[in-house]
Amino acid sequence: MNLKTLIIVIILSALFVATIPPVSGESAPTVTITDYKVNPSVLMPDSPGTITITVKNTASSAQVSEKSGFIGTDSYATVKTTDINVNLDNVRLEGNGLMVVSGNFDRVGALGPGQSMQFTFSIQAPSKNGLYYPEVWIDTAGGKSVKYPIPVNVNTALGIQKKAIIILDSTLTGSQNPGDEIPVQVTVLNSGDMLSEDVVLKIENISTTMVAPKNTDIYHLGTLSAGKNKTIDMILLSDKKMTAGLVKVPVTISYNAIDGTQKTQTSSIDILFKGKAEIGFVSVDTSPPRLTENTPFDLTIRIENTGTGEAKQVSAKVDLPAEGKKESFIGKIKPGNDAPAIFLLEGAPAGTHPYNLTVTYTDDMGVHVLNQQMTLRVPPTDTSGSLIFGLIVLVILGFLAYRYWYLPKYKGDGKFPWERKS
Repeated sequence: MNLKTLIIVIILSALFVATIPPVSGESAPTVTITDYKVNPSVLMPDSPGTITITVKNTASSAQVSEKSGFIGTDSYATVKTTDINVNLDNVRLEGNGLMVVSGNFDRVGALGPGQSMQFTFSIQAPSKNGLYYPEVWIDTAGGKSVKYPIPVNVNTALGIQKKAIIILDSTLTGSQNPGDEIPVQVTVLNSGDMLSEDVVLKIENISTTMVAPKNTDIYHLGTLSAGKNKTIDMILLSDKKMTAGLVKVPVTISYNAIDGTQKTQTSSIDILFKGKAEIGFVSVDTSPPRLTENTPFDLTIRIENTGTGEAKQVSAKVDLPAEGKKESFIGKIKPGNDAPAIFLLEGAPAGTHPYNLTVTYTDDMGVHVLNQQMTLRVPPTDTSGSLIFGLIVLVILGFLAYRYWYLPKYKGDGKFPWERKS
């Protein structure tokens, strides 16, 4: 491509983007599987095959408006619009009886609003005839996950009946902090062609007992027609003592098919927990314990972490009216531990000095700055010892004057005792 052609392509692309009308508001993107194909449609035992799926971003509104420079009513100097994409972290196929030869796509990337993408998995049929239901698992950024069963016929005379296919989609707001209440929105979708009745969603017990529903663990959804969905808003409780990481909350969905048979399938709500540090103060000490004005001393402030995550890159500084080392680097403080911040100061004038203690640290949530106002009292220099010494000297001088000057004069001869002896 020469330079002229490149310039023309850039100009046409800019004109095309300029003609797209902005859409106000925001619609959270999500994904679903709109189509699948098994090739061949009936596999022979131990024979290879492929499963091709089509994944679509179902966001209906494609932009978020960012307005700045308020001029008047509904008027802004700048209106910036940004497409809402959904980021596909991982798309994989779980065999459930089939052998998956190649079925894992990592870090797929962004899928724009209304856009679709195809994925092809290589499989091998088992040696036993029957109907198998491998599952496609899709993990997306932002706490969303999708699971979709694909029916595969291995050398059976029956055609695959188009039935109800239930998909669970869970939505959370980013990562969670252990100990917090977690609002979760769960969408149950019937993506099949048949009716499903008496749909029941149940949150199963977790072996770690670190996450549990706040209210009920069973939700009755009733009937789900083909292509319809129902949304559940629930709150999960988490234990403050749990470690950070990914937790899968198991969910069971049961329903009655149109022929009256009861179906059950399992899924999960995936929650990413990140540790949050909480900084506090244990004690404030000085060495020596009793300060005097303009005398060097050490100031020690013990800082504790009462949170659920490790505090890293912890540093502290004070703004006392004194020369010396007024910054202290601590490093890491694990949950439930404390560490000293030591300041070596050259001395401060007498009086009560208010000062600010500033602690900076990072955790899984980001960078934090904590400011705490504190006071330091420096007593004036104690001169009572010098005063007492002076009084003792005066008493001694007075006694000597009385004994060796006043008494001789008082007796009238004006002579000292040693003069009389001579």
